[in-house]
Amino acid sequence: MTHAADPSEPLAPLWEAWIQWARANGVSVAADAGFRAAFERVLAASDFVAQSLGRDPALLARLGEGGELEAAYPEGAIAGRLREQLAAANDEPALVTALRRFRRDQMVRIIWRDLAGWAPLGETLEALSALADTCVDQALQRLTTWAVGELGTPRDPAGEAQALVVIGMGKLGARELNLSSDIDLIFAFPHHGQTDGPRPLDNERFFIRLSQRLVQALNAPTVDGFVFRVDTRLRPFGDSGPLAMSFDAMEEYYQAQAREWERYAMIKARVVAGDREAGERLMALLRPFVYRRYLDFGAIEALRDMKRLITQELKRKGMEDNIKLGPGGIREIEFIGQAFQLIRGGRDPELRLRPILPVLERLQAKRLLTAAAAQELREAYVFLRRLENRLQAWKDQQTHVLPADGERRCCLARAMGYEDPEAFAEALDGHRQRVQRHFDELFGAPAAEDPALASLAAVWEGELVGEHALGQLDEAGFRAPAEALAHLHQFRQTVERRGLGVRGRERLDELMPRLLQAVVAYAAPDAVLPRLLKILEAIVRRTAYLALLLENSGALGQLVRLVGISP
Repeated sequence: MTHAADPSEPLAPLWEAWIQWARANGVSVAADAGFRAAFERVLAASDFVAQSLGRDPALLARLGEGGELEAAYPEGAIAGRLREQLAAANDEPALVTALRRFRRDQMVRIIWRDLAGWAPLGETLEALSALADTCVDQALQRLTTWAVGELGTPRDPAGEAQALVVIGMGKLGARELNLSSDIDLIFAFPHHGQTDGPRPLDNERFFIRLSQRLVQALNAPTVDGFVFRVDTRLRPFGDSGPLAMSFDAMEEYYQAQAREWERYAMIKARVVAGDREAGERLMALLRPFVYRRYLDFGAIEALRDMKRLITQELKRKGMEDNIKLGPGGIREIEFIGQAFQLIRGGRDPELRLRPILPVLERLQAKRLLTAAAAQELREAYVFLRRLENRLQAWKDQQTHVLPADGERRCCLARAMGYEDPEAFAEALDGHRQRVQRHFDELFGAPAAEDPALASLAAVWEGELVGEHALGQLDEAGFRAPAEALAHLHQFRQTVERRGLGVRGRERLDELMPRLLQAVVAYAAPDAVLPRLLKILEAIVRRTAYLALLLENSGALGQLVRLVGISP
């Protein structure tokens, strides 16, 4: 049986070739027009499926006879099927081969149901995540047994056996895996110690070697392909850090050295394999790093910075039309949901969810998003994730960029249910524009640039001095500008003596012109300013409070009003 070489190739010959193969091999094929339509639709949209069936025509027969194409797997079914497949895998080469063949079969099944329209998006994402979970977990079980047989059981100082914990990050952690996604993994173990074998090995070395074997079993390309591309760069210290770390070392890193983007990444973290009970203890240790006890408006600034860096990188690579990272893309929807989670999740456990669609529903229920905004974001997310899967189903390659080729775009439009490519493009643009609008409303700069604000910033930062500074304060609305300027100088000296950190100073410099603007809008600005500066003196080292006032103009206005009412 041949396979499709390009999307314009007629599909009837492929169907006839498969039918002839089936008859020659005694495979019964129901005279089902619906099945033929699904066959042609799937192969038109996935060269990967066409090539897989070309190499192994019996694959479709096996899936069809087992009823695996017609219905979703019940919970736990995929793990049972892999367990059967691995029953005869008694060494690593056999394990590697069995995992890859199982993955190929399951990917054909999942892509078929998705492209044929037999599975909703939620089923596809869950099925892909379950496939990754079970491949990682069962491969780890086999490799652990063999490693213990070679090196002994790793134990802590009290003699308790230790086991590896595998944490899935990103879309795997949220059970939202796409068709050709990397899986982001972090490896950890509970306690230091050593193995009880004839030549003792410290636990860290044991678990690093075990993690390396697991990555190799999943990631290394062979004649049968790969299982999942594994990315371990989200671990503490990235590529320069050890592949596996103890719980104590993990806790110390996240509390003392981790960067803001790692909080964002850890929202979706989930134990996917290994010692799950120990893994949940680790997740509890790390929870305070992710979810702060206070309302953390600094999260908006951190996510804004991340988005700016992503945009710069896309422009550098000429990939602005990226449906994941580009304007109005999938990542912007995730940022919107996770901004609220980071800000409020410390005080509201109901926001500590991993998948983004339930997060958006929860935000709507709590009136943190309007019903219209939540609905538009949900519809855009489903559209963009379906589009992402169709981009990746074509070659089983990780891509998020729309094809430049006109024929491929037509094929992609048909796979999305649009006979007219222009109608598809219009629908896509509409979703991205709505996402971009909601993103800008939340993540836009705290205030637009205007001359008055820039002048007040120049006064605060000392760029305007003497009569120029007094003139600007007078023009802004202070009745005693000399006194206002003296108060600002005194406050600035106090801040400098306290040694405010770089991030805190940046936030204060951004806040002060907005604060002055809010003060002069009040009826008695000269009385309000010194009172307000005394409050800032008390909280200035708590940069979370500065972020709250900077990001929330309502909070800043309310503070000015309260200070004006009472000293």
